[in-house]
Amino acid sequence: MGTKRDWEGQPLDLNPKDTVMAEAELEPARPILSIFENFRDELDEHHDRRERIIKKSRDITALSKKIIFALQRVRATNQPLPPKIAQENQTRFDQIHALFEEVVPEQLGINGWRYQRQISGGIQEFIEALSFDHYLRTQTLITHAECSARVPPQIHVSEEDYLMGLYDLTGEMMRFAVLSLSSGNATATQSMDNTASEWEKSTVASSQGGIVGDLRAIRAGFEALSVPQRHYMFRDMAKKLDVMQNSVEKVERAAYGIVVRGSERPSGWTPDLSAAVEVGSY
Repeated sequence: MGTKRDWEGQPLDLNPKDTVMAEAELEPARPILSIFENFRDELDEHHDRRERIIKKSRDITALSKKIIFALQRVRATNQPLPPKIAQENQTRFDQIHALFEEVVPEQLGINGWRYQRQISGGIQEFIEALSFDHYLRTQTLITHAECSARVPPQIHVSEEDYLMGLYDLTGEMMRFAVLSLSSGNATATQSMDNTASEWEKSTVASSQGGIVGDLRAIRAGFEALSVPQRHYMFRDMAKKLDVMQNSVEKVERAAYGIVVRGSERPSGWTPDLSAAVEVGSY
């Protein structure tokens, strides 16, 4: 039993009876302190788990960006990727899958929804990389089921994350199209008469379709979406819709410039996409 001290730290001269009474007064407070200690431990565990998931999400995002950067070196669609790029990206995809496996124990039971926002950013970036890889190899749009099959079953790929990843895909398709146009690749301008009805088919584009037609079909599909304003991702989707529309407008403007006045362009000319584009709804 420790010695009782006053506020200055000096020992108190208490007789045994006073000591017993003082300890008895503290007895009712001990269960309450124990409850708050449990709350503290639960909050510490929650914040530690949350930070671990955020770290894994950032690692997944970084690897996905490296995959996208490597894919931007490709110059053709609807054919196998160059062996070196395919091998590099497969290694990164394996690393991403391992990171998702490490997240699984953190998201068991109710935690699967509690920490969905923390892993959501990594899932969206992964879908962007995966869909871009799929598009360059097949010139088709990857499905939600195919995306879900590329992660552990315990990782939930929501429809919202899938759509947000596809919104970002249009930006990578725009960059790829501009590089193709500047290098004289006709892939980006083939089948300029594609219409929005292609969205209703099982694929976004056929082997004869071009990137411009694919982007126009994707734009038409996204503009047809109706998202309630009370939806928690409504604001993010509205912002990404503006960026997506701007990307499609840039590619259309560059492609039309080449088709209409292509013979007047000097060798090595690159489309000027620095000017602002007025975006409208269709």
